[in-house]
Amino acid sequence: VQLQASGGGLVMAGGSPRLSCAASGGTFSNYDMGWFRQTPGKQREFVAGFGWGGRSLPYADSGKGRFAISRDNAKNTAYLQMSGLKLEDTAVYFCARPPDRGQGTLVTVSS
Repeated sequence: VQLQASGGGLVMAGGSPRLSCAASGGTFSNYDMGWFRQTPGKQREFVAGFGWGGRSLPYADSGKGRFAISRDNAKNTAYLQMSGLKLEDTAVYFCARPPDRGQGTLVTVSS
């Protein structure tokens, strides 16, 4: 499956962007999938995801209470609604449906 994330950009601290991940050549339905983020010099970090059968997985502590994952199976698109962004949320965000991973979208949080 091909995955394409979008929705990133320059965001003010406290902002609430929504990232999208569109899948083609496959589906998200009932598959594990997740949002991850990575910054230079740091390990890849899991942000949020769905497990088998569509159950939401526990959020990473870094985004708990501020991020929300959802998906529209009819559109083969997953979303990451972010709110209360902090400077440390600056990262490349990408989606993955193992074993496939899409190219990410850069979110830069400014003060």
